[in-house]
Amino acid sequence: MNSLRSIVTATDLSAPSRHATSRAAMLAKASGASMTLMHAVDSAAFDDLRRWLGVGDETSGKVEQDARRQLQEVATEVSKRHGIDIRTHLTVGHPVDQITRHGDELDADLLVTGTRGAGFFRGVLVGSTAERVAKRSSRPVLLVRQLPRAPYRRILVPVDFSEWSRASIDLARQLAPRATLVLMHALEMPYEGKLRFAGVADDVVMRYRNEARREAQQRLRELATEAGLRMNQIQMITPDGADPWMLIVQQEQEHDCDLVVIGRQGRHALDELLLGSTTRMVISEGASDTLVSSPHPGRAHRSGMAGR
Repeated sequence: MNSLRSIVTATDLSAPSRHATSRAAMLAKASGASMTLMHAVDSAAFDDLRRWLGVGDETSGKVEQDARRQLQEVATEVSKRHGIDIRTHLTVGHPVDQITRHGDELDADLLVTGTRGAGFFRGVLVGSTAERVAKRSSRPVLLVRQLPRAPYRRILVPVDFSEWSRASIDLARQLAPRATLVLMHALEMPYEGKLRFAGVADDVVMRYRNEARREAQQRLRELATEAGLRMNQIQMITPDGADPWMLIVQQEQEHDCDLVVIGRQGRHALDELLLGSTTRMVISEGASDTLVSSPHPGRAHRSGMAGR
């Protein structure tokens, strides 16, 4: 299995964003990947200062210089703590554009960002820079919520048997080769309500449900075999009874998972530029770190698959 070679980590220099920096450093050391720590000074803020306060380029230059100093201080501290070399990159522009562009320039295998920064609205993620990076980037994006204390040990991988499913499994193994993978397929019974409305007997509906579960479990086993997983490395679950995103969040907690790996969208997505609704809700409501996978993770981008 390919290991990570290049990690780009975005920071807004706030205290909460240090969680993402530390996790990226842990992954870089474990995999031998290079790590670049970047900060984008928002050009829109400079424009507002010029318009409201009449400040000139000298003030903007001082702001940029101070950001560069802070960025280097963070990199130096994390480098010493984890025993790795960290490059820095400071840029001016729209943060989402700059983060995704630099990831492409370095052909990064992984982008890492925190889920909240210096704002007051702790836990608010939908519409944030982190979510927009996950939405815009063609590369896997790791959204870090928790202070990292150890390598990931239990990873929930929801699958819908689309092209994203195998990519999510491969990416989970890439980040945490020794972790237990909890493979999950959320059962959806599209005709159960209609069957009950039509007066179909409960035992017939139950057979329909059991057959759907049996088929899902068989497909999970086949997917695990295809991915080269051993049975002692995985658990397979097929919950039902709620929207898929709710089931994912519930199972994340019930199985004490510290990472969820999920595709940017599933088989029903209509627009590759949009996060699927399930993925957006998991990002918003989950408690663990979330890795939004690409259908062609890692160095598949080097073979011309990026942006497809």
